[in-house]
Amino acid sequence: MLQEFADLLVYEWLGLLPGTTMGDAVNFFVYDSIKIFLMLIVIIFGVSILRSYFPAERTKKILSHKREFYGNIMAALLGTVTPFCSCSAVPVFIGFIESGVPLGITFSFLIASPMVNEVAVIMLWGLLGWKITAIYISSGLVIAIIGGYLIGKFKLEHLVQDYVYEMKVGDTEIIEQSFVERLQYARSYTKEIVKKIWMYVIIAIALGGFIHGYAPEDFLTQYAGKDNIWAVPMAVLIGVPLYSNAAGVIPIVTALIQKGMSLGTALAFMMAVTALSFPEMIILRNVLKPKLIAIFIAILTISIIFTGYLFNIII
Repeated sequence: MLQEFADLLVYEWLGLLPGTTMGDAVNFFVYDSIKIFLMLIVIIFGVSILRSYFPAERTKKILSHKREFYGNIMAALLGTVTPFCSCSAVPVFIGFIESGVPLGITFSFLIASPMVNEVAVIMLWGLLGWKITAIYISSGLVIAIIGGYLIGKFKLEHLVQDYVYEMKVGDTEIIEQSFVERLQYARSYTKEIVKKIWMYVIIAIALGGFIHGYAPEDFLTQYAGKDNIWAVPMAVLIGVPLYSNAAGVIPIVTALIQKGMSLGTALAFMMAVTALSFPEMIILRNVLKPKLIAIFIAILTISIIFTGYLFNIII
């Protein structure tokens, strides 16, 4: 029905011709915009209800009693349903450490939260289907679990700024909500998220539509296809300086895949943008010493590049 409406709007009401670069680009924009916003509203509302059961204090209490590896798994899973962005990196980190959450488990949470979140899942599912979405979720969780576990095993607590361990934030009371209150929270949170990201979604889908309609078919196949051994590390290097969330990068990557970019290279690019952004590292510099940031970046970079090569081989 959505595709029929997009065809009606673009090809009949606007008078653009099917099969032309302009017609295909505008059709891509209309169809994906409607589909993505419908999915954002419905699924974010549902995830928000689930999220209301895991406020920050409850998350800290759960993770502070977990052992390594099992705790890394729990942290990665909780990271996918708990709000986190670059601006909240420092208070989240301090709160976890102060609550006794082991360093490696904290890093599993910090990796998973920006990389695998409800917006990324919704947009990937809507644009590329559930199979690629499942691949992205599983690979992101594996990277978060292994990355945090390795940092925990290296015993790098001495590379955290000294003041972090001296701070006493204190516990905040966990307030239980009724289901009606959870529904009200979900409605408010959904409205807040859509209001915050709608412009990024529109711009990203517009860029994706331009790439879909105008990018040469053989360009990305030649330079970012499976046969180019340097495509994955180059995609990661390009993605690191960019600051974007899933809403901004996924529509563009979708169009790139449709034009010939290999799936592994696309996944590596998305992960680099969401988990290795410079702004996040600058913010984390307030609580981590440079050596630990370098180790964190190295582990993530190697893991992401390996994931990219792996999926280029098997898919």
